[in-house]
Amino acid sequence: MNPNLNRRSFLGNTTLAGASLAAGSVFAQNTAGGSKKIKVGLIGCGGRGNGALGDFMAACKILGLEPELTATGDAFKDKADGVGKKMGLADDKCFGGFDAYHKVIASGCEYVIMATPPSFRPLHFAAAVEAGKHCFIEKPVAVDPVGARSVIATGEKAAAKGLAVVTGTQRRHDKNYLRNKALIDAGAIGQIKGGVVQWNGVVPWIKRRNEGESDASYLARNWLNFNELSGDHIVEQHVHNLDVAVWFMGKLPVTAVGFGGRARRQTGNMFDFFSIDYDFGDDVHIHSQCRQIAGTYGRVGELFTGTEGVCYGGGKLKGKDVSIPEIKLDSDNSMVQEHVDMIRSVMTGKPLNDAKRIAEVTLVAIMGRISAYTGELVRWNDLISNDKSPFYNYACTPSALDFEKGDVKAPEEVPPIPGKA
Repeated sequence: MNPNLNRRSFLGNTTLAGASLAAGSVFAQNTAGGSKKIKVGLIGCGGRGNGALGDFMAACKILGLEPELTATGDAFKDKADGVGKKMGLADDKCFGGFDAYHKVIASGCEYVIMATPPSFRPLHFAAAVEAGKHCFIEKPVAVDPVGARSVIATGEKAAAKGLAVVTGTQRRHDKNYLRNKALIDAGAIGQIKGGVVQWNGVVPWIKRRNEGESDASYLARNWLNFNELSGDHIVEQHVHNLDVAVWFMGKLPVTAVGFGGRARRQTGNMFDFFSIDYDFGDDVHIHSQCRQIAGTYGRVGELFTGTEGVCYGGGKLKGKDVSIPEIKLDSDNSMVQEHVDMIRSVMTGKPLNDAKRIAEVTLVAIMGRISAYTGELVRWNDLISNDKSPFYNYACTPSALDFEKGDVKAPEEVPPIPGKA
């Protein structure tokens, strides 16, 4: 794939992708005369799974639908039980274990919400699409190039089956970001010549190993701090800002070169910080900066400098006066709006499919991580098409299948060290 692909072919209709369809749409006709029941299953019952399920329920309320939770699944049965109890679900519909996703998919649901650790998402997505389910997948969708390419392939199968695939990149469903993207496309800041994207914060949480705990249990509980399960925070968290960069630029980077390190992290094997230079071609560079260290300056956001002005992500924009269509959304909560957009797309017979886009953005983040870990310049083609590259077939272990088969050995809790002394 050419990273300098045509702006229009890459973005498709995403400029106003979050905008609601007009009143009197096919969706409104489909639901006329009473409430329609909609069935959903949840895979991954931690904080994000709970949140995504709540957002799905709120979206159903906006659309006049009656949601029904058919099953919950998590590696830890108590987590599946906790969500089930809160939702009034029978105990025999709450499944535990690394194979629980099979049971959720077979529970009679139409939609599946996937909020497991990122390393599990390619496997779970493939199983859900094989079973004909519409999918909401939390970001990122993989931790390595092999997994990301798998998501692209599964997304193509979903499209052939007419299935919706929407991912948790809520900025794409946020009115302020949609407005600024539309203004940029209309020429408000001219041609983008560079920018900075940042997620500087703290480690969200850590888990200590319990005495006698298995490797599989410890890794699954402390997944956020192991790159094999989370992709490191440049992938798991900073992917949001990188997604905005790719979206606003309208193309993918050609190369990435960067560095990072670790000084403070207390568990796992990840870096504390990354600094990556993404070259988008035509002498345009975006600086990616992310850090998880308490007691340091924090900022989350994006800045793009153009030939005619400047844009601060979904914030202020200074440039030329241009006109754009009005953007109307159903919800001020972009995490609810993304579910509204998914469900409505199914009901109108025009299912959204984010699979390729989010897999590519996940690869952009992975590209930066690999460069920082190895100290090497990494080309986009090394991950997507050049099977002679040492990075092309890079796959993290233990894999999702290893967990399911019970063949899990925890990696050492030391970070990568690039270069030579």
